Amino acid sequence: MTTLTDLYPTRGAEEVSVPRQDPVVWGAPDTPGPISTADLHGYERDGFLSVDQLIGDDEVALYRAELERLVADPTLRADDRSIVEPASQEIRSVFEVHKISEVFARLVRDERVVGRARQILGSDVYVHQSRINVKPGFGASGFYWHSDFETWHAEDGLPNMRTVSVSIALTENLDTNGGLMIMPGSHKTFLGCSGETPKDNYKKSLQMQDAGTPSNEALTGFAAEHGIKLFTGRAGSATWFDCNCMHGSGDNITPFPRSNVFIVFNSVENAAVEPFAAPVRRPEFIGARDFTPVR
Repeated sequence: MTTLTDLYPTRGAEEVSVPRQDPVVWGAPDTPGPISTADLHGYERDGFLSVDQLIGDDEVALYRAELERLVADPTLRADDRSIVEPASQEIRSVFEVHKISEVFARLVRDERVVGRARQILGSDVYVHQSRINVKPGFGASGFYWHSDFETWHAEDGLPNMRTVSVSIALTENLDTNGGLMIMPGSHKTFLGCSGETPKDNYKKSLQMQDAGTPSNEALTGFAAEHGIKLFTGRAGSATWFDCNCMHGSGDNITPFPRSNVFIVFNSVENAAVEPFAAPVRRPEFIGARDFTPVR
Protein backbone atom coordinates (compact mmCIF):
# COMPACT_ATOMS: atom_id res chain seq x y z
CA MET A 1 0.00 0.00 0.00
CA THR A 2 1.38 3.39 -1.06
CA THR A 3 1.45 6.08 1.63
CA LEU A 4 0.93 9.63 0.36
CA THR A 5 3.03 12.42 1.82
CA ASP A 6 0.87 15.03 3.51
CA LEU A 7 2.03 18.27 1.90
CA TYR A 8 -0.43 20.38 3.86
CA PRO A 9 -0.60 19.51 7.58
CA THR A 10 -3.63 20.88 9.41
CA ARG A 11 -5.92 20.37 12.42
CA GLY A 12 -2.94 19.96 14.76
CA ALA A 13 -2.08 21.56 18.07
CA GLU A 14 -1.05 24.85 16.44
CA GLU A 15 -1.92 26.88 13.36
CA VAL A 16 0.74 26.55 10.64
CA SER A 17 1.51 28.44 7.44
CA VAL A 18 2.98 26.52 4.49
CA PRO A 19 3.92 27.83 1.01
CA ARG A 20 1.82 26.30 -1.76
CA GLN A 21 3.50 23.17 -3.17
CA ASP A 22 1.36 22.87 -6.31
CA PRO A 23 0.82 24.81 -9.54
CA VAL A 24 -2.19 27.11 -9.78
CA VAL A 25 -2.76 26.60 -13.52
CA TRP A 26 -1.94 22.99 -14.38
CA GLY A 27 -2.62 23.20 -18.11
CA ALA A 28 -0.09 24.53 -20.61
CA PRO A 29 -0.48 28.28 -21.26
CA ASP A 30 -1.39 27.65 -24.90
CA THR A 31 -3.98 24.94 -24.15
CA PRO A 32 -7.06 25.78 -26.23
CA GLY A 33 -10.20 26.62 -24.28
CA PRO A 34 -12.64 29.35 -23.30
CA ILE A 35 -10.10 31.23 -21.14
CA SER A 36 -7.68 33.64 -22.82
CA THR A 37 -3.96 33.48 -22.03
CA ALA A 38 -4.14 36.88 -20.31
CA ASP A 39 -7.04 35.73 -18.10
CA LEU A 40 -5.15 32.54 -17.20
CA HIS A 41 -2.21 34.66 -16.06
CA GLY A 42 -4.59 36.76 -13.97
CA TYR A 43 -6.07 33.62 -12.44
CA GLU A 44 -2.60 32.32 -11.60
CA ARG A 45 -1.70 35.63 -9.93
CA ASP A 46 -4.94 36.41 -8.08
CA GLY A 47 -6.54 32.99 -7.63
CA PHE A 48 -9.79 33.94 -9.33
CA LEU A 49 -11.37 34.86 -12.65
CA SER A 50 -14.64 36.76 -13.12
CA VAL A 51 -16.87 36.36 -16.17
CA ASP A 52 -19.38 39.17 -16.65
CA GLN A 53 -21.93 36.97 -18.42
CA LEU A 54 -21.40 33.22 -18.44
CA ILE A 55 -25.06 32.38 -19.08
CA GLY A 56 -27.83 34.44 -20.69
CA ASP A 57 -31.02 35.86 -19.20
CA ASP A 58 -33.20 33.01 -20.49
CA GLU A 59 -30.84 30.47 -18.91
CA VAL A 60 -30.83 32.40 -15.63
CA ALA A 61 -34.63 32.18 -15.57
CA LEU A 62 -34.48 28.42 -16.22
CA TYR A 63 -31.98 27.74 -13.44
CA ARG A 64 -33.67 30.05 -10.97
CA ALA A 65 -37.01 28.31 -11.57
CA GLU A 66 -35.33 24.95 -10.98
CA LEU A 67 -33.73 26.25 -7.78
CA GLU A 68 -37.12 27.45 -6.54
CA ARG A 69 -38.70 24.09 -7.44
CA LEU A 70 -36.06 22.18 -5.48
CA VAL A 71 -36.26 24.44 -2.43
CA ALA A 72 -40.07 24.10 -2.35
CA ASP A 73 -40.00 20.28 -2.57
CA PRO A 74 -40.95 18.91 0.90
CA THR A 75 -39.37 15.54 0.13
CA LEU A 76 -36.05 17.18 -0.66
CA ARG A 77 -36.30 19.40 2.41
CA ALA A 78 -36.30 16.26 4.55
CA ASP A 79 -33.28 14.88 2.68
CA ASP A 80 -29.81 14.99 4.28
CA ARG A 81 -28.61 16.88 1.21
CA SER A 82 -30.62 19.93 2.28
CA ILE A 83 -29.06 22.26 4.87
CA VAL A 84 -31.37 24.64 6.72
CA GLU A 85 -30.74 27.96 8.46
CA PRO A 86 -30.61 27.40 12.24
CA ALA A 87 -32.73 30.47 13.04
CA SER A 88 -35.31 30.69 10.24
CA GLN A 89 -35.34 26.98 9.31
CA GLU A 90 -35.28 28.01 5.65
CA ILE A 91 -33.17 25.99 3.24
CA ARG A 92 -29.63 27.37 3.00
CA SER A 93 -28.06 24.90 0.55
CA VAL A 94 -28.97 21.79 -1.41
CA PHE A 95 -26.06 19.50 -2.26
CA GLU A 96 -25.47 17.12 -5.18
CA VAL A 97 -27.83 19.09 -7.43
CA HIS A 98 -26.21 17.69 -10.58
CA LYS A 99 -27.52 14.26 -9.50
CA ILE A 100 -30.89 15.47 -8.23
CA SER A 101 -31.69 17.65 -11.25
CA GLU A 102 -31.10 17.02 -14.95
CA VAL A 103 -31.37 20.80 -15.48
CA PHE A 104 -28.28 21.37 -13.33
CA ALA A 105 -26.60 18.24 -14.72
CA ARG A 106 -26.70 19.85 -18.18
CA LEU A 107 -25.11 23.00 -16.75
CA VAL A 108 -22.22 20.95 -15.34
CA ARG A 109 -21.64 19.38 -18.78
CA ASP A 110 -21.84 22.73 -20.59
CA GLU A 111 -18.50 23.43 -22.31
CA ARG A 112 -18.58 27.04 -21.06
CA VAL A 113 -18.39 25.55 -17.57
CA VAL A 114 -16.48 22.26 -17.68
CA GLY A 115 -14.19 23.53 -20.48
CA ARG A 116 -12.78 26.22 -18.21
CA ALA A 117 -12.21 23.67 -15.45
CA ARG A 118 -10.28 21.35 -17.79
CA GLN A 119 -8.21 24.27 -19.04
CA ILE A 120 -7.21 25.36 -15.52
CA LEU A 121 -6.59 21.88 -14.14
CA GLY A 122 -4.91 20.44 -17.23
CA SER A 123 -6.84 17.17 -17.27
CA ASP A 124 -10.25 15.59 -17.33
CA VAL A 125 -12.32 16.55 -14.30
CA TYR A 126 -15.08 15.15 -12.14
CA VAL A 127 -17.53 16.90 -9.81
CA HIS A 128 -16.23 16.82 -6.25
CA GLN A 129 -19.22 18.80 -5.01
CA SER A 130 -22.22 20.68 -6.37
CA ARG A 131 -24.88 22.69 -4.63
CA ILE A 132 -27.30 25.55 -4.87
CA ASN A 133 -26.92 28.26 -2.26
CA VAL A 134 -29.99 30.22 -1.25
CA LYS A 135 -29.44 33.49 0.57
CA PRO A 136 -32.88 35.05 1.00
CA GLY A 137 -33.18 38.58 2.29
CA PHE A 138 -33.72 39.68 5.86
CA GLY A 139 -31.17 37.70 7.78
CA ALA A 140 -29.64 34.82 5.82
CA SER A 141 -26.31 34.09 7.47
CA GLY A 142 -22.96 34.26 5.71
CA PHE A 143 -19.98 31.91 5.43
CA TYR A 144 -17.02 32.75 7.66
CA TRP A 145 -13.48 33.10 6.26
CA HIS A 146 -11.96 29.78 5.21
CA SER A 147 -10.00 27.91 2.55
CA ASP A 148 -12.06 25.18 0.91
CA PHE A 149 -8.95 23.11 0.30
CA GLU A 150 -8.17 23.03 4.02
CA THR A 151 -11.49 21.26 4.57
CA TRP A 152 -11.36 19.11 1.44
CA HIS A 153 -7.83 17.99 2.33
CA ALA A 154 -8.52 17.39 6.02
CA GLU A 155 -11.98 15.84 5.77
CA ASP A 156 -12.35 14.54 2.17
CA GLY A 157 -8.77 13.44 1.43
CA LEU A 158 -7.92 15.57 -1.61
CA PRO A 159 -4.11 15.25 -1.79
CA ASN A 160 -3.20 18.29 -3.90
CA MET A 161 -4.46 21.74 -4.84
CA ARG A 162 -5.82 20.69 -8.22
CA THR A 163 -9.41 21.76 -7.73
CA VAL A 164 -11.40 24.76 -8.95
CA SER A 165 -14.81 26.15 -7.99
CA VAL A 166 -17.28 28.22 -9.96
CA SER A 167 -20.07 30.30 -8.45
CA ILE A 168 -22.71 31.25 -11.02
CA ALA A 169 -25.04 34.05 -9.92
CA LEU A 170 -28.78 33.45 -10.33
CA THR A 171 -29.65 36.78 -8.72
CA GLU A 172 -27.83 40.10 -8.83
CA ASN A 173 -24.77 40.23 -6.57
CA LEU A 174 -24.83 43.64 -4.94
CA ASP A 175 -22.26 45.15 -2.61
CA THR A 176 -24.88 44.93 0.14
CA ASN A 177 -26.50 41.47 -0.06
CA GLY A 178 -23.78 39.21 1.29
CA GLY A 179 -21.58 38.74 -1.77
CA LEU A 180 -18.47 36.60 -2.12
CA MET A 181 -15.23 38.11 -0.77
CA ILE A 182 -11.76 36.77 -1.66
CA MET A 183 -8.28 37.81 -0.53
CA PRO A 184 -6.39 38.06 -3.87
CA GLY A 185 -3.16 36.05 -3.82
CA SER A 186 -4.02 34.19 -0.63
CA HIS A 187 -4.11 30.94 -2.63
CA LYS A 188 -0.29 30.93 -2.68
CA THR A 189 -0.13 30.13 1.07
CA PHE A 190 -1.75 27.21 2.88
CA LEU A 191 -3.02 27.97 6.36
CA GLY A 192 -3.27 24.82 8.47
CA CYS A 193 -5.81 25.39 11.23
CA SER A 194 -5.50 24.25 14.82
CA GLY A 195 -7.81 21.86 16.66
CA GLU A 196 -8.92 18.29 16.02
CA THR A 197 -11.82 17.52 13.66
CA PRO A 198 -14.90 16.29 15.54
CA LYS A 199 -16.69 13.23 14.17
CA ASP A 200 -19.52 14.23 11.79
CA ASN A 201 -18.17 17.78 11.84
CA TYR A 202 -19.96 18.48 8.54
CA LYS A 203 -23.37 18.55 10.27
CA LYS A 204 -22.33 21.69 12.16
CA SER A 205 -19.84 23.23 9.74
CA LEU A 206 -22.34 23.46 6.86
CA GLN A 207 -24.44 25.78 8.99
CA MET A 208 -21.60 27.57 10.77
CA GLN A 209 -17.85 27.09 10.27
CA ASP A 210 -16.05 25.80 13.37
CA ALA A 211 -13.21 23.32 12.84
CA GLY A 212 -11.03 24.64 10.03
CA THR A 213 -11.53 28.27 11.04
CA PRO A 214 -8.43 30.52 10.80
CA SER A 215 -7.44 32.62 13.79
CA ASN A 216 -8.16 36.34 13.89
CA GLU A 217 -4.40 36.98 13.90
CA ALA A 218 -3.86 34.94 10.74
CA LEU A 219 -6.80 36.57 8.96
CA THR A 220 -5.55 40.02 9.92
CA GLY A 221 -2.15 39.19 8.45
CA PHE A 222 -3.66 37.79 5.24
CA ALA A 223 -5.92 40.81 4.79
CA ALA A 224 -3.03 43.23 5.39
CA GLU A 225 -0.93 41.44 2.76
CA HIS A 226 -3.58 40.69 0.15
CA GLY A 227 -6.53 43.00 0.70
CA ILE A 228 -10.13 41.92 0.12
CA LYS A 229 -12.04 41.84 -3.18
CA LEU A 230 -15.85 41.91 -3.11
CA PHE A 231 -17.57 40.39 -6.14
CA THR A 232 -20.63 42.06 -7.59
CA GLY A 233 -22.38 41.42 -10.87
CA ARG A 234 -25.60 40.76 -12.68
CA ALA A 235 -27.43 37.45 -12.67
CA GLY A 236 -25.62 35.18 -15.11
CA SER A 237 -22.15 36.35 -14.10
CA ALA A 238 -19.68 33.86 -12.65
CA THR A 239 -16.56 33.74 -10.51
CA TRP A 240 -14.00 30.96 -10.84
CA PHE A 241 -11.66 30.59 -7.88
CA ASP A 242 -8.83 28.37 -6.72
CA CYS A 243 -9.52 25.84 -3.99
CA ASN A 244 -7.04 27.49 -1.59
CA CYS A 245 -8.36 31.06 -1.79
CA MET A 246 -9.20 32.58 1.58
CA HIS A 247 -12.81 33.61 1.11
CA GLY A 248 -16.12 34.19 2.87
CA SER A 249 -19.35 36.15 2.69
CA GLY A 250 -21.38 38.32 5.02
CA ASP A 251 -24.97 38.05 6.22
CA ASN A 252 -27.71 39.27 3.93
CA ILE A 253 -29.89 41.71 5.86
CA THR A 254 -31.22 43.43 2.73
CA PRO A 255 -34.58 42.61 1.07
CA PHE A 256 -32.68 41.40 -2.02
CA PRO A 257 -31.96 37.65 -2.23
CA ARG A 258 -28.62 36.27 -3.37
CA SER A 259 -28.73 32.78 -4.87
CA ASN A 260 -26.11 30.92 -6.87
CA VAL A 261 -25.08 27.56 -8.29
CA PHE A 262 -21.76 26.32 -6.91
CA ILE A 263 -19.80 23.58 -8.71
CA VAL A 264 -16.45 22.15 -7.63
CA PHE A 265 -14.35 20.39 -10.27
CA ASN A 266 -11.42 18.21 -9.25
CA SER A 267 -8.81 16.66 -11.53
CA VAL A 268 -9.25 12.93 -12.14
CA GLU A 269 -5.51 12.77 -11.35
CA ASN A 270 -6.19 14.15 -7.84
CA ALA A 271 -8.84 11.67 -6.71
CA ALA A 272 -9.74 11.66 -3.03
CA VAL A 273 -8.01 9.24 -0.67
CA GLU A 274 -8.67 8.79 3.05
CA PRO A 275 -9.04 12.04 5.05
CA PHE A 276 -5.74 13.57 6.14
CA ALA A 277 -7.08 15.03 9.40
CA ALA A 278 -10.51 13.63 10.25
CA PRO A 279 -11.69 10.38 11.85
CA VAL A 280 -14.13 9.50 9.05
CA ARG A 281 -14.97 10.55 5.50
CA ARG A 282 -17.72 13.06 4.92
CA PRO A 283 -20.83 11.78 3.05
CA GLU A 284 -20.45 11.35 -0.70
CA PHE A 285 -23.01 14.07 -1.44
CA ILE A 286 -20.49 16.54 0.07
CA GLY A 287 -17.20 14.94 -1.02
CA ALA A 288 -17.68 12.68 -4.04
CA ARG A 289 -16.11 9.24 -4.38
CA ASP A 290 -17.35 8.80 -7.94
CA PHE A 291 -14.40 9.97 -10.05
CA THR A 292 -16.12 9.55 -13.43
CA PRO A 293 -14.99 12.35 -15.79
CA VAL A 294 -17.59 14.88 -16.88
CA ARG A 295 -18.44 14.29 -20.53
